[in-house]
Amino acid sequence: MPTLRLALSQVNPSVGDLAGNADLVRSWTRQAADAGAQLVLFPEMMLTGYPVEDLVFRRSFVAASRAALERLAADLAADGLGELPVVVGYLDADGPPQVSGDAEPGQGARNAAALLHRGTVAARYFKHHLPNYGVFDEDRYFVPGDMLTVVRVGGVDVALTICEDLWQQGGPFAAARQAGVGLVVNINGSPYELNKDDIRLPLVRRRAAEAGAAIAYVNMIGGQDELVFEGDSMIVAADGELLTRAPQFVEHLLVHDVELPAAATPPAPEAVADGMRVVHSTLDGIPPLPSGPAATGGLIEPVADEAEVWQALVLGLRDYVNKNRFPSVVLGLSGGIDSAVVAALAVDALGPDRVVAVSLPSQHSSEHSREDAADLAKRTGLDYRVEPIQPMVDGFLANLSLSGVAVENLQARVRGVILMALSNQEGHLVLTTGNKSELAVGYSTLYGDSVGGFNPIKDVWKTLVWRLAKWRNADAARRGDTAPIPENSIGKPPSAELSPGQLDSDSLPDYDVLDPILIGYVDGDLGRDGLVESGHDPAVVDKVLRLVDTAEYKRRQSAPGTKISMKAFGRDRRLPITNRWRERG
Repeated sequence: MPTLRLALSQVNPSVGDLAGNADLVRSWTRQAADAGAQLVLFPEMMLTGYPVEDLVFRRSFVAASRAALERLAADLAADGLGELPVVVGYLDADGPPQVSGDAEPGQGARNAAALLHRGTVAARYFKHHLPNYGVFDEDRYFVPGDMLTVVRVGGVDVALTICEDLWQQGGPFAAARQAGVGLVVNINGSPYELNKDDIRLPLVRRRAAEAGAAIAYVNMIGGQDELVFEGDSMIVAADGELLTRAPQFVEHLLVHDVELPAAATPPAPEAVADGMRVVHSTLDGIPPLPSGPAATGGLIEPVADEAEVWQALVLGLRDYVNKNRFPSVVLGLSGGIDSAVVAALAVDALGPDRVVAVSLPSQHSSEHSREDAADLAKRTGLDYRVEPIQPMVDGFLANLSLSGVAVENLQARVRGVILMALSNQEGHLVLTTGNKSELAVGYSTLYGDSVGGFNPIKDVWKTLVWRLAKWRNADAARRGDTAPIPENSIGKPPSAELSPGQLDSDSLPDYDVLDPILIGYVDGDLGRDGLVESGHDPAVVDKVLRLVDTAEYKRRQSAPGTKISMKAFGRDRRLPITNRWRERG
């Protein structure tokens, strides 16, 4: 049986940076060549970054992608890498966008993969299954391909597929079996969700059984607005054996030798399977397999849930800040658990020199909260400042007749004004610190504590915030480092401290009660009856659902934040603001 040395390049492209992404391909291909690779794989839409959203409709961007692909093929050859086949994702089109007046049936923008060899585009493949759920809108952007591309590489027939092709039964993988391929390449831009790695391996095994072939699955890493990609690239044999698996959340070159069945001679005739034409081509030559010991990529075991989420949040925040060229971040540090976790995430993502935390005490801020904020600053080494807000609040109250909630919200808005002023003056990105539970029930002040350009814990339920804090401190202890989050911030009852003795529990059910209801309603789309049947108190359910439904206008104006769940607020969950439908008791 032939052996192919595969190199799966788990890298971090940036949307729109065609030149920078092409440079990544060239540098990682050089590393792969140095490792003796015979076939190199890069992620979905590698050249353009993913997802490009409505950039698809700009014909200038499509043309730039196509030109960048041709230039990349030539540059790889000029680098002395032309003999090494490289599979790379890019944006293509064989007709006007489907939204234009001159659109043609069956033609338009394509989510594409290309195999580059000897300075040319040796083969192309257009994604067949287009996801249109959750954060995906690919039916809006792309036209599905109807052809399976099979390329003979080193005596092995290799089929090209893209991301969602793996998640759906039939189509490319059924056609691959009929074509008798030995390897199916699947290039991905598959966003992270908690425990998705537990789903991915069984899925790859099912497709390997369907195709009767080994699968090389490569996924990108990095943050792109709300999305974060964790990698988790792998190779699975035709019998389902996991041969090698890459680490999560880091760039990594996974190099592994795979024994594969020799291709039939001559190639199987063109056929139609599951509505797809199977088209064959052959590469004239590839680098020989190096002598010496076999290359083994190793097996990286997935980490615990809290560690996985923490890494996702750190990477999402780091890339949002760096890719958008912000020099630093600023946040309000109250001494409470949410701002403490955001501050610790920011320090892990950017380093203490790029994090400014501001204590903004009012007359209702407790001494222990001020001390806890200062303690966190000392533990982490971030830039810590104190800006008392009471004189500014008093200035408003001297000119406005306000009472009750209006005074509470005034304090939050004064804090927001200060943070935005520091942002304008010094160039920081303002981080907001509200968790998913608060966002769900509207427990925030619009243009107050919700002010900011990015929210690292937007998709983190309050109960998970506490778990993350405890995990981060325990992880520091395990490594012999200083725990970043004060125990007082973790243990004390949560409070906005906008009025004397105020606690979250004055307005909301305990979070251990609240979060399961919210998870069922928001993530699970359960109605009132389903929640009550699950064992929740009907009166509490009615109160919570009322809060969630009436807070949609606040959520629509909230900052973006890293998605870690199956249904994040924003792209995942889209409900009308003006909406009279209510779950009735």
